[in-house]
Amino acid sequence: MMAESTGVDRGIQSLIAARKSLKLSLEKSKAIGLALGKTGPRFDEIEQRLPLLEAAVRPIRADGEALKDVGGNINRAVGPAAAVLKVFDAVHGLEKSLLSDPKNDLSSYLSVLKRLEEALKFLGENCGLAIQWLEDIVEYLDDHHVADEKYLSNLKKSLRGLSEFHNDRGGGEEKERSQLRLDGGLRNAALDKLENEFRRLLKDNSVPLPMASPSSLGDQACIAPSQLPVTVIHKLQAILGRLRANNRLDKCISIYVEVRSLNVRASLQALDLDYLDISVSEFNDVQSIEGYIAQWGNHLEFAVKHLFEAEFKLCNDVFERLGLNVWMDCFSKIAAQAGMLAFLQFGKTVTDSKKDPIKLLKLLDIFTSLNKLRADFNRLFGGAACIEIQNFTRDLIKRIIDGAAEIFWELLVQVEIQKQTPPPSDGGVPRLVSFVTDYCNKLIGDKYKSTLTQVLLIHKSWRSERFQDNQLMVEVLRIIKAIEQNLDVWMKAYPDQTLAHFFGMNNHWHLYKNLKGTNIGDHLGDSWLKEHDQYKEYYATVFLRDSWGKLPSHLSREGLILFSGGHATARDLVKKRLKAFNDAFDEMYKKQASWVLPEKDLRDRVCQQIVQAIVPVYRSYMQNYGPLVEKDASSSKYVRYTVVALEKILSSLYMPKPMRYGSFKGTPPSEKFKNDVDLRRTTSAVV
Repeated sequence: MMAESTGVDRGIQSLIAARKSLKLSLEKSKAIGLALGKTGPRFDEIEQRLPLLEAAVRPIRADGEALKDVGGNINRAVGPAAAVLKVFDAVHGLEKSLLSDPKNDLSSYLSVLKRLEEALKFLGENCGLAIQWLEDIVEYLDDHHVADEKYLSNLKKSLRGLSEFHNDRGGGEEKERSQLRLDGGLRNAALDKLENEFRRLLKDNSVPLPMASPSSLGDQACIAPSQLPVTVIHKLQAILGRLRANNRLDKCISIYVEVRSLNVRASLQALDLDYLDISVSEFNDVQSIEGYIAQWGNHLEFAVKHLFEAEFKLCNDVFERLGLNVWMDCFSKIAAQAGMLAFLQFGKTVTDSKKDPIKLLKLLDIFTSLNKLRADFNRLFGGAACIEIQNFTRDLIKRIIDGAAEIFWELLVQVEIQKQTPPPSDGGVPRLVSFVTDYCNKLIGDKYKSTLTQVLLIHKSWRSERFQDNQLMVEVLRIIKAIEQNLDVWMKAYPDQTLAHFFGMNNHWHLYKNLKGTNIGDHLGDSWLKEHDQYKEYYATVFLRDSWGKLPSHLSREGLILFSGGHATARDLVKKRLKAFNDAFDEMYKKQASWVLPEKDLRDRVCQQIVQAIVPVYRSYMQNYGPLVEKDASSSKYVRYTVVALEKILSSLYMPKPMRYGSFKGTPPSEKFKNDVDLRRTTSAVV
C-alpha cells in the first residue's frame, strides 16, 4: 500500500511539474508572439533602409585606390562650395539694412547696396567653380562605383539645375528671374527704394520759378540759377551711379524728365499761354491774333532764356558724369514735354493763316523773335537729341521766309489791281492809299527794314538769285508810284468834277503829309513831295471856286444901294436873294454833307477858307439888309441861319466820324436850325 501510495504521489508531482512547464511554455509563446508582432514593422523599416546601408558600405567594398583618392576630391569640392554658402549667408544678413528707407542715411544705404552687389558678383563668379568641383567628384564616384546609383542620380539632377542657373546669360526678364533666384529679390527691392528716393529729392526741391507778373518779363534779364542745392545734386549723382550700374538709368531719366517737365510747365502757367492752342480754324485772319504775337515773342524769350536755360544747366550738373549724350537727351525730352514744341506750333499756325499784308508784319515779328534767340537755340537745342525741335524750327523759319517774301512781292500787283475798283463816294482817302502809305513807312522803318531785307536776301539765295542792296527801297517806291497812278484813274472815274477835285486835294495832301520826313519821302525827293503839295493847292483852289465860292454871288447888292423905289421893293429883292442863297447853300451842304477830309489840318484849313469866303459876306449882308425882312411875318422863309449858326455848320463839315454833327445827328441843318434858333431878332442880334 505504501508502495502504491508513493507511486501515485510521484505521478501527481509529475503532472504538476508538466502543468507548470506547459504554462511557462504558453507564456513564452505568448511573449514570442507579441515580440514577433512588434518585429514585423521593424523588418519593413530595415528593408527600406537596406539600399542606404548598402550605399553606405559600398566604399568598404570599393577598390582601395578609389577609396584613397576620393577624400582629396571631396575636400577640393567642399572648399569652394562652403565659401559660396558663407557669402550667400552674408547676403541675407544685409536684408534688414536694404529694406530700410534710404532717406535716413543715403550714404550708408548706398554703401550697403554696393556690398550686396559685390557679394552677388562673387557668387556669380565662384558658383561655377564650386559646381564644377562638385560635378567632378560626382563623376569620380560614379566611375569608381563608390556611391549608390540612386544617390548619384539625385546629385546629378541637382547639379544640372545649378549649372543651368549659373550658365544663364539671357537678358531682360530671364536675367531678372535669375537674379531673383540668387538674392531673393533683395537687390531689386533696394533699387526700387533708390528710385523712389531719387523722385522724392527732385520733387521736394523743384519749385516753379517765381514771377511778379507776366507783364514784368522784360525786367527779368538775368538767367535763372540752378534750382537744386549742391547737396541735393550730389545725392542725385550718387543714386544715379548705383542705378546706372544696375541698368536702371533709363528709369531714372524718365523720372527726372517727368518731374522737371512738370516744374517748367508750372512756371509757365502764370503766363496764361492758352493762346498757344489756337488753331487756324479758330480765327478769321491774322489780325484776330495780332495781340498774341507780341506776347508770344516775350513769352518765348522768357522760356528760353530763363526756364530752358536753367534746365539745360541743371541737366549738365546732374548727369555730367554720365556723358554728353545722356544729359542732352534728358534735356531734349524736358524741352519737348514742357512746351517748347507748343511755342513753335503757334508760329506755324500764324504761317498757315489767311494771306494778308498785315500777316507780313506779323511774320517779320516772329522771325525777329526767333532770330534774336538764334544763338540760344543753337546752344540749347543744337545737339542730336533735339532733332525734333531743330526740324520744327527749320520748317517754321522756312514757312516764315517763304510766306513773307510771297506777300511782299505781290504787294505791287495787289495795288495795281485796285485801279479797277470805284473811288470812294465820299471823296475821302481810300483805305488802300492810307494803308499802303502807312504800311510802306513801316516796312522801311527802323523796326522792320533790316529784318525784311534779311528775309528777302535769304529767300533770293535759296533760289540762287541775287538781291541788290537797294532792291527793297526800289520795290517800295514802285508801290507808292502805283498809288499815284491809281489816284489819276480814280479821279477820272468821278462824274462830278467838284468831287473829283475834292478827292484830288484829299489824297495828294495825304501823300505829302504822310511821306514827308520819312525814308520813303527822302528817296522820292523834295521835288516829288512839292509836286503833290502843289497838286493839293491847285485842287483845293478849284474845288472852293467851283462850289462854295459861288454862294456869295447870290448875296449881290446890285440895285439895292441906288434903288429908290421904296422899302417894299427893296425888301422883295432882299428876300429873293436870301432865298436863292439859302437854296444854294442847302443844296451844296446836302451834296457835301457826306464828304470826308480825314486829315484834321487839311479839314480845318478848308473849312476856314469856306467860312472866310461866305460868312463875312453873309454877315455884312444881314447887317445891312436883314432889318428889311426881320419884321416880316414870313421872315423865317428867307433868314434861315444866323451868322453864328452858319459858321458853325461850315466849320463842322467833312468830319470823318458818322456822328460828326454832335447833337445835330443826321437832321438836315436847315430844318434843325429853324426849330432851335429864334430868328425874330434885331439886326445886332444877328451879328
